[in-house]
Amino acid sequence: MEAVFLGIAVLCTGFALWERHRSRVMYREIDRMMDEILSAEPVTISDLKEGPLSALSYKARRLQERQNLEVSGASREKEQVKMLVSNMSHQLKTPLANVRMYGEILENQELSEEQRRHFFGKLRRQTEKIQWVLTSLLKMVRLEQDVITFEGKDADIKPTLLQAVNSIYEKADKKQIQIQVEKFPSLYLWHNPSWTAEALENLLENAVKYSPSGSTITIRVKPYEMYSELQITDQGAGIDKAEETEIFKRFYRSPKASEEEGSGIGLYLVKLILEKEKGYVTVDSQPGHGSTFSVFLQNCK
Repeated sequence: MEAVFLGIAVLCTGFALWERHRSRVMYREIDRMMDEILSAEPVTISDLKEGPLSALSYKARRLQERQNLEVSGASREKEQVKMLVSNMSHQLKTPLANVRMYGEILENQELSEEQRRHFFGKLRRQTEKIQWVLTSLLKMVRLEQDVITFEGKDADIKPTLLQAVNSIYEKADKKQIQIQVEKFPSLYLWHNPSWTAEALENLLENAVKYSPSGSTITIRVKPYEMYSELQITDQGAGIDKAEETEIFKRFYRSPKASEEEGSGIGLYLVKLILEKEKGYVTVDSQPGHGSTFSVFLQNCK
């Protein structure tokens, strides 16, 4: 009997020693994995094919992969914020400097009434530009981050197009630019009238800005099987083929357009808005022969 108890005691002692050894091995493995995670080194999978340690090492590697994705995402967001702040500073630097300059000029008591009205007009235009840049930047960020959500609907495109034309008519008239809208039947397209009007307004404003005085901007609507195309054709300087995809990127400005006021936001906003409506925009242009911007919107079923 004593031999039996002695045998059991030896087995228990051996098992306890083995468990202690196994716990130490597991602790060392867990400690190593934690060190690898903290030092951003690849987590080494345990040599054991099965068991809790192998499962734990697999989960540790998954945790590290997720952590790396979050760090990478945070770095990208930080870089985007940095770029946004830099571009905002660049966009606002000139108009703010002009506002300050015109304000100082207007403090001169010797200005005539005509000169005062002249510089007040310049001051107003600069403040309007600042307001437009800030509003456009806010819309851009909110659209990019899906903060703004808007639903399209089956709506007649004529009132939407008319709203866009009316918004830039005065600017076109000042340059003696004629806007021709070719006749087309009532056409119901899936879109958000307010946002689509803003996208079309941005395209028309660019057409007016880069077209010579006395020229014509033509608007055509062409229905197809699944989409309808709204063409805006100008008689401006045109765009190089190499730039036709670049112009829709955020803050991009063509070197040829450096003499004109602009922010590089308008066309990017057009692209964002149309993507939200499951539509898209393209451009076809020849340098010296004008450009045609085409907006594609889904036909109503």
